[in-house]
Parts: sequence; structure tokens; C-alpha cells
Amino acid sequence: MRAKQIIPLLFGIVGVAILLSLGTWQVRRLAEKEAVLAEIDARIGAEPGALPEVPDPARDKYLPVAVTGDLTGDSIRVLVSQKQIGAGYRYITAMETEAGRIMVDRGFVPVRETAAPVAAQGVTVQGNLHWPDEVDGYTPEPDLGAGIWFARDVEAMAAHLDTRPILVVARAVSQSEPLATPLGLDSSGIPNDHLEYAITWFSLAVIWAAMTVYFLWRQRRPDKGTIR
Repeated sequence: MRAKQIIPLLFGIVGVAILLSLGTWQVRRLAEKEAVLAEIDARIGAEPGALPEVPDPARDKYLPVAVTGDLTGDSIRVLVSQKQIGAGYRYITAMETEAGRIMVDRGFVPVRETAAPVAAQGVTVQGNLHWPDEVDGYTPEPDLGAGIWFARDVEAMAAHLDTRPILVVARAVSQSEPLATPLGLDSSGIPNDHLEYAITWFSLAVIWAAMTVYFLWRQRRPDKGTIR
């Protein structure tokens, strides 16, 4: 091997090694993330208990609870979309309970439906505590005149509905609601892109190796016009 090929070869080996290490790291992160998601799903599906006296967003996120009280007529609509159904609203309703006035995410209502979920007394809701992180710099401000929101912001919704900043996402309701379909929590909405990242890094490693081999092959070719 000629001296001028050593540096490209070393450059190629180092580049491939770095890309393979990044891909391997993403594979490890994938396994860790899948374990975390499995824990979250197990927590969500556990037996519901009583609402904590002072729920903590970090400690009690996804905590399964059962609450009983009166669903009031105070509601807001959060614009969402469901696969194979289309646009609709999540109905967030204030609920009077022994623990105070809280919010219940009653579920999905298609946008074509003109009626709204009605008030109900003595209702038991089984669901999970949630503090969704849906608001970013691109989220429009709520249309308070129309009562339409574009993301669930627990603090802002609680201030608007005059409730405690507590949201229970319903999985089941003791009194069936013909309009709203509960959208229970699961881990499917939590991003897990580590497999795609791993494939990207490993693909780049293959491309880098192929380019290195091609470059070295070109270096070994005799110059055009050389007389043999």
C-alpha cells in the first residue's frame, strides 16, 4: 500500500468506527426506552385507587384512579384527529367531587356531531391522572368565544373552568355516554425513534465504508494516458 493511501484508509476506519458506535448506542437506548414504555403501560393498566390528596405531576403521572362525583355542564373542546375517523374534539368537563372540583377528559366526539356530552350526577370515572405536554411555540391561543382549544394545558384549562389543576383521562364511565368515546392513555403517544436513528447511523457506516473502498480503488488505478 502506498503512503498516500494510508491516511484515507485511517480516516475511513475511524469514520466507520464512530458511526457504528453511534448506531450501537441507539440500539441500547432503544432497549432502555422500550423498558420504560412497558413500565408506563403496566402503571396505566393497574387497578385504580383513590385520588391523592395533593397529586404531584412528576410522581403521579399516569396514576390510575377512580373518582365519583357530578359532571357539570362546564366544558371545553380540544381539537384533535382520530385515524380513520377524522377531526373531532376531546371534551374536558368540570367534575364536582369530595376532593374538590377537578377536570375529566371524557373522550372523543366527531366534529360533525352537533350535540355535546351532557351533565350527569353520581358518576364514577375510572381513568388516569395526566399532565400532557402538548403546548409549544406553534400552538394557537384558545378560541374562547367558540370554546375551542388546540392543546390540553392543565393549568390554563383549570383556570378557565375554575377547577383544581387535576385532569383525569377517562377509561371507563359508570354511566354510558352515547356521544363521547373515551380515549384512554397508553404509551403509543410517547416518541420512540431510536430504531430509526440506529438504522440511520448503521446505513451511514455502510456508505462511509463503501466510499472509502471506492476512493482507495481509484487511488490504485493507473493514471489515464500512462504508457505500459
